[in-house]
Amino acid sequence: MKSKTAGIMLIIGSLWYIIAETLCAFTFNDTLVNTYLEYTISTLGIPNSDSPYFFLMNSAFILLGLIILFSSFYKFKDYIIKHKITYYIFTLICGIGFIIVGLIHAKSSFTSYYHILGANMTILGGNILLLIISKSMDRFKSYQKITLVLGIIGLIGYLLLFFNTDYIYRPIFERLSIYTLILWSFITGVYLRSI
Repeated sequence: MKSKTAGIMLIIGSLWYIIAETLCAFTFNDTLVNTYLEYTISTLGIPNSDSPYFFLMNSAFILLGLIILFSSFYKFKDYIIKHKITYYIFTLICGIGFIIVGLIHAKSSFTSYYHILGANMTILGGNILLLIISKSMDRFKSYQKITLVLGIIGLIGYLLLFFNTDYIYRPIFERLSIYTLILWSFITGVYLRSI
């Protein structure tokens, strides 16, 4: 029962994230293509006339952060047999990072520092968490391989984002490194539902 509950919540959190970002992108003050190619996800969460449904984006960050924390400590931890302390640390880093990003937007110079901190916690911490998970279980071999691949892709996206000093394609690299976590949340939810 615990597995199914955690699974359902992860599925809901990941789907709500995609729905919220899509709605924000559709209503953003630019074409849909430009919104995805030229604006970071954080921009969709800034409260202004360009993003009238900013609260949806921020709610998705907060909800997914809470769900990752809940499901990881409520049930998923039972399948982690190695590196448990590291798993707990990076779960907290990732989950709290999502919540910080949702609570503190990147609009002003004062808040942007904390927002960037939260984003790094989420992206870097979250994708490292995927690598840890992939090496810490004794079952679900195919799931572990998928988790490992997603973690590697996410870290590549993060490195491309971090070292891209010209700011070209930053929104694409950002989404590449975030979507790995969203996809992992959905896949994990499906696995937990099937147990």
